[in-house]
Amino acid sequence: MPKFVMRDRKSLFRQFLAGMYDSVVITDPNGHILETNPRTQEHFGCAPEEIADRHISSLIPGLKPEIVQRVRRGIESGRHMMIDAKGRHKNGETFICEIAVSQIDLKEPGDMVFTIRNVEKRRKMREALRARESAFEAAHSALFACTPDGAFTDANPSFIEMFCLAGLDDARQRFFKDLMPDEPLRENFAKALEGEKSVVAIVAEESGGDNPAATVEVALSPVRDGRKIIGVAGSIAKI
Repeated sequence: MPKFVMRDRKSLFRQFLAGMYDSVVITDPNGHILETNPRTQEHFGCAPEEIADRHISSLIPGLKPEIVQRVRRGIESGRHMMIDAKGRHKNGETFICEIAVSQIDLKEPGDMVFTIRNVEKRRKMREALRARESAFEAAHSALFACTPDGAFTDANPSFIEMFCLAGLDDARQRFFKDLMPDEPLRENFAKALEGEKSVVAIVAEESGGDNPAATVEVALSPVRDGRKIIGVAGSIAKI
């Protein structure tokens, strides 16, 4: 049986910091940097020796000395401190970050821990998602998404209008095979679940029966989560 060797506390502490996903900056009570982890260099482009004893505001310009003192007083009064701010990379570029602040007795009582998470990428992804959702809602083509068994999970207003549905909840009670039974659509749906994209033109009767038939183009493609296909998405456009 291997013998367990107790490591010294400083070594364990550094290993803990090195393994953290977020940037961690430890300062004295006045905000001067005492310790950082490797993630800090990735976020800010500064080697530990470059920022040792510099003020935290060199990394987070908004954390000026008077703000740091206000934060410290808040922590001492038992408040949970979360800050939205902008970090500044060594090259001058800035990024949006979320900062959690707590206290630690590292070199003296009142030392502070700034745990910094770069949320720039996450916010850009969120903005891109909102833009896609807006485009989805505004599209003239009928857009939809289904589970592998054909149950509708999402549909835009154009789709709901095209099939005279009461709304999205109504659409979610329907199946692809019921609203689009024409071949080769059902066959193409099965192909989409195998990873194949398809576009086909079909003649469809307008709802109500009295209106003339219209030619529409139906495009189907797989919905993926990584390599796994989790459904089918499609569009219907009049041509």
